[in-house]
Amino acid sequence: MKINHVNLEISAVRRSQYPTDNKPEFLLVGRSNVGKSSFINTLIHRKNYARTSSQPGKTQTINFYLVNDEFYLVDAPGYGFANVSKPMRKKFGLMMEDYLINRPNLKNVFMLIDFRHKPTSDDLMMYQFF
Repeated sequence: MKINHVNLEISAVRRSQYPTDNKPEFLLVGRSNVGKSSFINTLIHRKNYARTSSQPGKTQTINFYLVNDEFYLVDAPGYGFANVSKPMRKKFGLMMEDYLINRPNLKNVFMLIDFRHKPTSDDLMMYQFF
């Protein structure tokens, strides 16, 4: 597939903010700083469209990137946040659980794991959840 157009349509923190156009959604999940945003940038052939950072916990919203006006690539907050408070971690967890359980447009989830390290307990817990 040739990607001709990508637009960050919505950055959401609750269900009422999600896109309403019923296009399919493909979610990327993984630990903080595993490279979800970098992976999106690679897929869409743009250098810094999805924001990246050397600091874990940069993505704090569910970001919906509309690709070719056909589907969404969805970038989610990472789990195992190194520099985020416990209440914020819980908030991210509840936000993601709600999205994963209640979003009918979600067609596939791609879980990224850093092969240079053994899967963490968070990686295993997320895998079991799926």
